[in-house]
Amino acid sequence: MVAASVLALVGAAPVEAAPKKDFKVAWSIYVGWMPWGYAADTGIVKKWADKYGITIEVKQFNDYVESVNQYTAGAFDAVTITNMDALSIPAAGGVDTTAVVMGDFSNGNDAVILKGKPDLAAIKGQKVNLVEFSVSHYLLARALESRHLAEKDIKVVNTSDADLAAAYKTPDVTAVVTWNPIVSEILAAPDAKKVFDSSEIPGEIMDLMVVNTAVVKDNPNFAKALVGIWYETLARMTAAGEGGKAAKEAMAKASGTDLAGFDSQLASTRLFDKASDAAAFTRSAAVGTTMDRVRKFLFDKALLGKDAKSADAVGIELGDKTVLGDKANVKLRFDASYMDEAAKGKL
Repeated sequence: MVAASVLALVGAAPVEAAPKKDFKVAWSIYVGWMPWGYAADTGIVKKWADKYGITIEVKQFNDYVESVNQYTAGAFDAVTITNMDALSIPAAGGVDTTAVVMGDFSNGNDAVILKGKPDLAAIKGQKVNLVEFSVSHYLLARALESRHLAEKDIKVVNTSDADLAAAYKTPDVTAVVTWNPIVSEILAAPDAKKVFDSSEIPGEIMDLMVVNTAVVKDNPNFAKALVGIWYETLARMTAAGEGGKAAKEAMAKASGTDLAGFDSQLASTRLFDKASDAAAFTRSAAVGTTMDRVRKFLFDKALLGKDAKSADAVGIELGDKTVLGDKANVKLRFDASYMDEAAKGKL
C-alpha cells in the first residue's frame, strides 16, 4: 500500500478536538480494507454509529495517497493506512495519530514485478515504477537488500497507484512495485514475473485503521464504533456458507475482481479476524522491531520532517506502552485497548 510526498502538509489544520457527534472516515481499495465499504453499504456502520448516538460517514478514495493527505489535513477523523505511511505522513507532519484496528499484514499482496525476467537480480540497472516513499519503496529496499544491492543500483520512477497497471503495458516500463489488486492485474500479463513479495518480510507491512488521537481522547465511542464495525463485518465475511460467500462477492465486485480473485488476494493477507489475535500482535515485540526498521528507512529518505536530526525525531508508542524515539514528541500510537474490549464482548 502506500504513501508520499505530503511534507507540505506539516502544520496543516488539525481535526477539531472536542466531543462531537459527526465523524468522517476515509478508505481506499485494498483487499484488507474492502470490509469498510461493505460495512457502509450494508448498514453495519449505521448500526454501530446509532448504538453510540453518533453519525459516521465512510468515504472511498480511488487514490490512496489522497485519502491520507485529506486525513492529515484534518478533513477526516480516521483513515485506512499502512504502518509506514502513518509514520511518514500524519505523524511526521505533526498530526498525533492512534491505530485502533490492526487489520492485517501483507503476506504476499505487495510485490516486485519484472517484465520478462524471472530473477530479482535482473532488476540491477533498471528503472522501477512505484509510488515513491511508500511501502512499495520500502519493499523494494528490502528486496534489494536480499540481493546485496542498493537503491543506487536502480532508478526509482514515481508513479501514482492509479496509473501503475496502465504504465506496465507500455514498452518503457520494465519493473514495478505495487500492491493488490494492482499486482494481480499486472501478473495477468504473460511476461510479468513476480520476483519478490511481502511474504518474504512477514509482518512488516501492516494495514491499520487510525484515528486522530485528540478525536479519540475526546470521543472514545467513535473508536469503539469503528472497532465494532470492523469485527462484525469480518465475522460476516468469514462465515461459512452463503452469507460469507455473498459478503466476499460484494467486496470482490467493489474492488474490480471476482470471488476467485478476491480469495487469492485474501490468501496472501494475514487477516486478523479475531480481536484477541489482533491485540496480541499489536503488543508483540515484532511490531517494535518492524517500526524501528521503518523509522530508520524513513529517516534515510528524509521523511521524518525537515528538522529531524535522527530516526528518534518522532516518538512511536508501541502496544506495550514502551516508546521508540522521542518520548516528548509521540505522534504515532498503537492502542490495543479497543480490540481488547471487542475480544471480551464489551463494546
